[in-house]
Amino acid sequence: MAATVRRHATDGENLLLTRIFLLTTLLLTALSPAAMAAERRSFIRDAEVENSIRDFATPLFQAAGLDPKAVSIHIIIDPTLNAFVAGGQHMFIHTGLLTRVENVNQLIGVMAHETGHIAGGHLVRMEGQMENASTAAIVGMLLGAAVGAASGRGDAATAVMAGSQEMAMRNILAYSRAQESAADQAGLKFLDGTQQSGLGMLEFMELLGDQELLVSSRQDPYVRTHPLTRDRVAFIREWVDHSAWKDTPARPEFVEPFRRMRAKLFAFLEPPVRTFQRYKEGDNSIEARYARAIAAYRKPDLATALPLIDGLIAERPRDPFFYELKGQMLFENARGSEALEPYRRAVELYPDSALLEFELGQVEIEQNDPKLLKAAEYHLTEAVHAEPESSMTWKFLGIVFGREGDEGMANYAMAEQAMLEGRIPDARFLAGKAETLVPKGTPVWLRIQDIKSQAAQVQRNQQQRR
Repeated sequence: MAATVRRHATDGENLLLTRIFLLTTLLLTALSPAAMAAERRSFIRDAEVENSIRDFATPLFQAAGLDPKAVSIHIIIDPTLNAFVAGGQHMFIHTGLLTRVENVNQLIGVMAHETGHIAGGHLVRMEGQMENASTAAIVGMLLGAAVGAASGRGDAATAVMAGSQEMAMRNILAYSRAQESAADQAGLKFLDGTQQSGLGMLEFMELLGDQELLVSSRQDPYVRTHPLTRDRVAFIREWVDHSAWKDTPARPEFVEPFRRMRAKLFAFLEPPVRTFQRYKEGDNSIEARYARAIAAYRKPDLATALPLIDGLIAERPRDPFFYELKGQMLFENARGSEALEPYRRAVELYPDSALLEFELGQVEIEQNDPKLLKAAEYHLTEAVHAEPESSMTWKFLGIVFGREGDEGMANYAMAEQAMLEGRIPDARFLAGKAETLVPKGTPVWLRIQDIKSQAAQVQRNQQQRR
């Protein structure tokens, strides 16, 4: 029905519909996977950054009664200040937020608020409210069209439609503001429950308050998608002032990882000249030398970068992420054989990282040395067990099996990759080939049956929608 209304609507009606649909997208602060793909969001994967953020978030998730392993954290490459939750237990954080917050407590305050949304089931409730609002808007358009047809007056139709649109938008705004306040309260409870100060949340909200004076096009998305009111800020201030943990400093184990994470992201995302300007030569802090090493490698200037990272390794010989960076520097400058050892050391020091396992497996494959294939198979298998949704890991596993002459497993791995990438016909074809080549009744053979069944169901659904 909605599609039919939109197809036959006038330009003015389409404008009104566009307003309501744009507003709902903004207020949801939660995009569906399809919407995320449509917007061509770029995500960043980094073992150190992901590990640090998860360390900050885990106490909050536990205080909220959530399973930390069930909450996925995604980092979007975007310079704007924003964070949101979507699709159930998925938290999205912009790199702009990570590099612009002034201290770790501010970041934790934002994550506490977003955890409040997850714990409160706000996404499910908002979806229901959105359905009601969209229905009200569409009914209003139909009523407006009926009024216009009966009276012969287009202005009457527009007035009725505009009224219904504005009513729907007001209802959504009121609902969103209520959710924001509820998420604030829940987040503050989680902070108190973990004996952390809520001052960071208050500082962040005050920072956002300064943006309310800006025109909307210059505001960060967080301001536009998280309705900010004086009452909200006053409530947070009142809570913090009476909290026993108000003056509690940030946890020492969080401070350096936050500074390193911020420096690392800045150095990778900004031009090297900006990194050298921010982290000057005379600054000998860990994060400053780290940032300068990254900036030098990106120029590229390995003559400067390698001594910097070697100095950090000498100072912190059990830090896996310094070894990872050295391996990356060497691998991306056609020195793959030299990159193997630092990557191996990184995996040895942090064996639970699927991303490090994947990186090592990739480097081993790229050496074109048959003696390294078994090692590559092992590391990529470990990675895919931890992150079975990684299409790139399945791709490289397919390459390994192909080079080893295992055609059945190669086709199976490529079928998994195709399924994850939405190439449904390819997935069915490859699974069909693999089915005839792997032993019947084995776990892989049973998984192939799942792929064939899932692919067939997706294709049936697609045909029904046509």
